[in-house]
Parts: sequence; C-alpha cells; structure tokens
Amino acid sequence: MLVSFVLLYLAVTIGIGLWAATRVHNAKDYVVAGRSLPLGMTTATVFATWFGAETVLSVSATFAKDGLGGIVADPFGASFCLLFVALFFARAFYRMDLLTIGDFYRKRYSRPVELITSLAITASYLGWTSAQLTALGLVFSVLSGGAISLNTGIIIGGVIVLGYTIWGGMWSVAMTDLFQSIVILVGLCAIAWLVSDMAGGTGKVIAAAVDAGRFEFWPKGGVKEWLWFVAAWMTLAVGSIPQQDVFQRVTSAKNEQTAVRATLLGGAIYFCFAFVPIFIAYSALVIDPSMSQLFAAEDGREIQRILPDLILERTPLWAQVLFFGALLSAILSTASGALIAPTALATENIVRPLLPRMGDRQFLLLLRLVLVTFSLAALLFALNSTSTMYEMVQNAYKVTLVSCLVPLAAGVFWKRANVAGATLSVVLGLGAWGVAEVVAPEATLPPQLVGLAASLFGMVMGVYAGRVPATHAHHG
Repeated sequence: MLVSFVLLYLAVTIGIGLWAATRVHNAKDYVVAGRSLPLGMTTATVFATWFGAETVLSVSATFAKDGLGGIVADPFGASFCLLFVALFFARAFYRMDLLTIGDFYRKRYSRPVELITSLAITASYLGWTSAQLTALGLVFSVLSGGAISLNTGIIIGGVIVLGYTIWGGMWSVAMTDLFQSIVILVGLCAIAWLVSDMAGGTGKVIAAAVDAGRFEFWPKGGVKEWLWFVAAWMTLAVGSIPQQDVFQRVTSAKNEQTAVRATLLGGAIYFCFAFVPIFIAYSALVIDPSMSQLFAAEDGREIQRILPDLILERTPLWAQVLFFGALLSAILSTASGALIAPTALATENIVRPLLPRMGDRQFLLLLRLVLVTFSLAALLFALNSTSTMYEMVQNAYKVTLVSCLVPLAAGVFWKRANVAGATLSVVLGLGAWGVAEVVAPEATLPPQLVGLAASLFGMVMGVYAGRVPATHAHHG
C-alpha cells in the first residue's frame, strides 16, 4: 500500500516536471527559467537547494550522535551562506546578466580562469549529487524491505531524476521545487507532532537532549578543536558561495529585489526548518534507546537509517506516506538542481567555447547530452563511496572554498584583482589543499584552511607582482 502511494507521488512529480518543460523555448529558459520567477517560487527553489537528503537523514542523525557542535557546517554554515549571498553577492550577480557563474570569471578575468574555476566547481558537484542519489537508493531499499539493494536503488533514483530534469531544465526544477517544498513543510511538521506525542511530549525530548549534552555548541579543547570547528562552518558558509546552483537560483528571479529577498527568506526558512528532522531523530532515540547501537556500525551510512526505521516500524500508514513523500521531495528537488547546475556550467564554460559556431538549438541538445554524462559520473561515484551524505556534502565544498571563493570575492569587491592574481589564487589554493590532505590530514590547521590561506596569498601576490614592471618606463 505504502509503495503504491510512493509510486503515485513519483508519477505526479515527473508529470509536473514534464509539464514545466513546455515552457522551455531556448537555452536561457533551460538554464535560468527565462529569469522570470516570482518571489514565492524563487524562495522555494532556494530552500530546496539546501533542504535535501542530508538535512533529513544525515544532519539529524549526526545531531543525535554528536550534538549541536557536530552540525556546525549544516544547517549553521549553509544558512549563513545564503545570508552572505543575499547581502553581498545577489545584486552583483543579477546585474551582470550572466548565464552561469563561470561567465563571471571570464568577464572579470579571462578564458583560462573561466576554464579552471568551471572545472573545479563542476568536479565539486560529484559528491553533492552522489549524496542525493545515495539517499534515493536508501529510500527505495528501505521501502522494498531490502528486496531492492542500496546500489540498485541508487540506479533507479538516478534514472527518475534524470527523467524529469532532462526535458525541462530549470523550469522543471522550479515547478517541482515549489510543489515539493509544500509537501516537505506539511509532511515533516505532521510527523514531528505525531512523534513528539509518542515520546511523551516535546518537553521530554528536549530535556533528554539537554541531559545528554546535545545542546553544547562550542568546541571543548584547545586551538586544534577551535580551528576544525571554524573550518567546518566556513566550508559551507563561504565555500558554497561560488556554486552554480546558488547562482542559478538567484539569477532566475524576475528582478534584483526578488533575488535578494528570496535568498534571505529561503535561508531563514531553511535554518528554522532544519531542526524539525533533528527533533524527530532525537525523539526516535527517546522512543527506542536501542537505536543508538547504529552509531557503532562500521559502515558510517548506517546511522542514516534512524528516521526511516522509526517511521516504518512504529507509525500508521498516513504518517509513512507523509514522511516518505516529504523525504522523496527533499531528495528529488535537491538532486534535480544538483544535476542541472554542473551541466549548465560544463556546457556553457568548458565545452561551448570549443564549438564557436553553435546555434541555440544545438546548445540545448548539448546541454542534455552533458546532463546524461554528468548523471552517469555521479552514479559511479555514489556506487563506490561509503561516506555519509553529510561528509560527501562537506567534502564537495572544500574544492570551491580553496579555489573559487577568493577570485569571486576579489572580483566583486577589489578593483585591482587581475588575471595573474586569480590564476595564482586557484592554482596555489588547490595545490596547497591537496598537499595538506595527503601529508597532514589531521594537523592542527585543517587542510581546507591551508588551501584558503594559499588562495588569498596567490591573489595578493598576483596583483602586486603584476604591477611591478609598469613602474619602469621603457627607453628605446
């Protein structure tokens, strides 16, 4: 019975995605929905960008295990990212009338800078997209009572998301995001209400979490603990600013003011709402303390089963339908965005410049071909990874933190930023981070902060070294 409801739900979602595809007439429609989305829809897409599988399954389980201090990256870092984008970048992004964030690096610096930043950002999406596909696999595996293996589930999930994103692009993403955000909000609130009742009331759940020390936020210990804490927060708070999906949602808004407001609203709703699955997961431990055994499992992904297991074993059918509907909504809305973003970037900034005579129709076809290729790469990554979704997502943003953040911020706020600075910034940032990850991954200074410092140094060095010859007049 539950499975038929879920199948019906998936059919409705795919239907909305395909209906949205009728609005796609050119590449701009496909990539940024023709820059015409109203406030409500833009807010829903911003919220849905972040509210994915890792928020429902992974962040909630990480809180149950490590407390508030363990989830500083998400939701704390992720929400701050949207705040920073709204306050400092949304207007600049919107005014430049760009199709992708890679276009910014080309217009502000040069074609080589566009190429290396676009490659870095596209690569960073592999972990992020794989996390969503892994979650879909987990849901199908749980729903089928284990008849579908995790890997088979991952493949089925990949096919479904690809199915409705390939035709409608950003229009499909926006329309399905709006529908899915409503399902998420209604479904999870109803589940929280039901589960708190089963656990003996909201007060009892919060008191249990306080007693277990789960509300301790600041790190205990010395310099190392603090540096790692700050690094985890920064990885999402600023490392995800130079990301195509954030950029794409800001620039899909119908005007500049809508872009700023929707980003602020989406971030605020996300922050408040991320605590609903956290509350449900902790209630699960109060209802059934034996669930804490999952924390000791060898496979890190096992802790993500806390919520699905609780819902399937202990709640009525209506709650199961609502929960899995909300969960699938969260995953599908994030996964479709996580596919369309790197596709747009790779097509526009890596492949298209190699084919200068391409018309709009060929460009649309190329976008769809790249989408299929990227989906296959993400599938392979998901099938071969044993990280939790939370770890996959954090690792994804380290790449952009050390390579693309400094050239972006300097390009917007520092008139002197130049091609030499941007190039050195990307190369030194990635190089130093890579070396630190290999040589001293557990050092006092986290590898991503080493990379960020090197990236800053590269920008400053390039700007000032690039200006030296200009002081000597040529005699001749």
